[in-house]
Amino acid sequence: MQWRCLPFAALSADTLYRLLRLRSEVFVVEQRCVFLDLDGRDAQCMHVLGEAVAPTLPAALGSLPPEGARFALGRPGGETVAADGPVSLLASTRLVPPGVDFAEASIGRVVTAPAARGGGIGHALMAESVRQLIALWGEQPIRIGAQAHLEAFYNRHGFVSDDKPYVEDGIPHIEMLRR
Repeated sequence: MQWRCLPFAALSADTLYRLLRLRSEVFVVEQRCVFLDLDGRDAQCMHVLGEAVAPTLPAALGSLPPEGARFALGRPGGETVAADGPVSLLASTRLVPPGVDFAEASIGRVVTAPAARGGGIGHALMAESVRQLIALWGEQPIRIGAQAHLEAFYNRHGFVSDDKPYVEDGIPHIEMLRR
């Protein structure tokens, strides 16, 4: 797993497509929540991307490529491809500067690919997101609007409930704060 934290303007067309597809796969299809994900805030935010390289068939079989084979390490738009396969987006968050969603900085659009769940990637994603947020904007309180059923998950990352539950897009949520 490799982590990148990029401003919206630095996301290549391929990366942006994978990001929006993952968010749609989870938030709209899996959670059956019809809402406008493209809310106009992405351009103001930083995007944490958890990516993995999927091995090509020769790499998966442990064999060497034919002599003279070439691998593209860069494509138009700045997208990179590892010599042993394409990059897959497994997890992402949106780091929101203070004053955009809340008075405090925030972490939103927390998403992990369904096929990647169960191995701790969600916890690694939150740890990396908190680390990146602090590196960008300094140590400060972080407020999130969490799905209520994930309260214990966020508790493990230092977030505590700070408000009464509310419903957003048909899903129970709760505001949480990390000091």
